[in-house]
Amino acid sequence: MTTDTEEPTLTVDELAARAGVTVRTVRFYSSKGLLPPPVIGPRRVGHYSQEHLARLALIEELQRQGMTLAAIERHLQQLPADLSAQDLALHRAVVASWAPDAAEDVPREELERRAGRPLGEEDLERLVAMNIIERAEGASGTAHSSGSPAAPDSSGSPAAPDSSGSPAAPDTFRVDPALLALGVQLLDVPLAHESILAARGVLLEHSRAAARELSALLREAVGEHESVAAVKSLSAHMQPLVVQALLTTFQRSLKAELREWLKES
Repeated sequence: MTTDTEEPTLTVDELAARAGVTVRTVRFYSSKGLLPPPVIGPRRVGHYSQEHLARLALIEELQRQGMTLAAIERHLQQLPADLSAQDLALHRAVVASWAPDAAEDVPREELERRAGRPLGEEDLERLVAMNIIERAEGASGTAHSSGSPAAPDSSGSPAAPDSSGSPAAPDTFRVDPALLALGVQLLDVPLAHESILAARGVLLEHSRAAARELSALLREAVGEHESVAAVKSLSAHMQPLVVQALLTTFQRSLKAELREWLKES
């Protein structure tokens, strides 16, 4: 696995597979200057890093938001040059928070191809816990977030209708392609599955509490007699500011806690 401190190890085919795009797309973005050039290794083979993968995910997300290539180029030029893969993934996550659900259903073979590694049941459980993937409704296996196993059909094979009325394929997963790379990196972080679930619970609890209190403040500021249009306008104006404030505050608070922890150690 490539990390921020390791040499780039992904070939263009591996990069494209992990990002869920074609090799032609990778080369097109490179030709437009949206992706930095690869490191050329032996036999003149280009190798790409996790930063390339994260930047590619950000480019795809900005395109889904409707930005032109010229606008994306300007956007990327405004970012600091030394952003890590994690920084880029965080930036992409903020951008994606305003987009419709970009998740797609893929079979396990395709999921592993994009992950760039085999995924055992423990890996799948951890990705589910991190909300990176969820098993499609009616699919077989143990790594699902809700629901019960599908009853076998007349042939003895599991089958359950999805929301469209079609039976779900076995080992099919709903995945956010741009978050998968970050989730795969987190698989090697030495945290127990229970710790990941506990961390997710903490984040959900406090983010919902913050949302409730902020909503109460907005309701008080707007008043009962304001129109629906006025409420929507204020919400649209405030949401980017609130997200940026929450993100900045959380990052600074986490760094402060880590500094205190290291002092005590």
